[in-house]
Amino acid sequence: MQGAMQGSSADSLARLTDALGTAIEGGADGAALGEGLFGAADVLRAQPALRRATTDPSMPAEAKRALATGVFGSHLDAAATEIVGTAAGLRWTRSSDLGAALEQLGVVALVKAGDAKGEGDRIEDELFAFGRAVTENHDLRDALSDPGRSDADKQALVRGLLEGRASDGSIRLAERSVSGAHLTVTRAIGEYAKIAAGTRNRLVALVRAARPLGDDEQQRLGEVLSRQYDRPVHINVVVEPALVGGVRVEIGDQVIDGTIASRLDDARRRLVG
Repeated sequence: MQGAMQGSSADSLARLTDALGTAIEGGADGAALGEGLFGAADVLRAQPALRRATTDPSMPAEAKRALATGVFGSHLDAAATEIVGTAAGLRWTRSSDLGAALEQLGVVALVKAGDAKGEGDRIEDELFAFGRAVTENHDLRDALSDPGRSDADKQALVRGLLEGRASDGSIRLAERSVSGAHLTVTRAIGEYAKIAAGTRNRLVALVRAARPLGDDEQQRLGEVLSRQYDRPVHINVVVEPALVGGVRVEIGDQVIDGTIASRLDDARRRLVG
C-alpha cells in the first residue's frame, strides 16, 4: 500500500469505494470480497505485464475490463470479479495505483464485514494494540520482518498470537500486514487503522499521556475533539511516563500539545525572542 492517491487515481478509488459499499449492501459477503480483492492485488503486484496492460491509458476501457474479468473471473466470486473488472476500466495515475486501490478496498470490505457484526470499535482497538505490540517487542518485530521467513510462516505466528484474543477481522488484517505488500508491519497496521476509521467516518487521535486515561477522561476528550473536528474521533492512548503533565494529541498531521513541558518551552522561546 502507498500514500494518498492523486488525480485520476483518487477519483477512481472513490468510485470503487462506492461500488464496494453498494455490493455489500446488496448482500455480498464482505469477508469473502476482501479476500478476493487481496488476492487480485497480489497477482497484479507479482505480474508487472498484467499490471501495465490493465492500466494502459491507450487501451479502451472495455478491453481492459474484459482482460481483468478473463484473468480473475475463474478465481474470484462474482462480486470481487465485478469490482476488479470495474477497476481495470478506470483511469490510474500510476500503474501501481490499481493494486494499491484493490488492497485498500480489501481492508474496507473486511472492516465493513466486522462492523455488520458490531465489531467495528473492537477492530480499531485491536489493530492499534497489535501495532503497539509490534513496535514495543523487538523480537516480535524482527520475526515479522525477517526476509528469511515465508509470508505463511509469519501469518501463522500472527494467528497464533491473536487467535482467541481478537476478532476474525482483526486477525485477518494483522495477517495481511505481513504479506509483503508493505514496507513494514507497523506502517501497514497504521494505514489499516486509518482506513478503518475512515470507513466508519471517524478520525483517529493518538493521545500521549504520562499515565493511563480513565474511561471517563477518554470519553470527555473524544467529545471535545469531535466538536472541534465536527466528526466522531476514535481515541488511542499511549502512556509515556516521561511526559510532564497534560496530554499530547496527534490527529493526522496536526498536533495539540498541552503538556507542561511544551508550555515551558513556548514560554522560553517567547522570552528569548
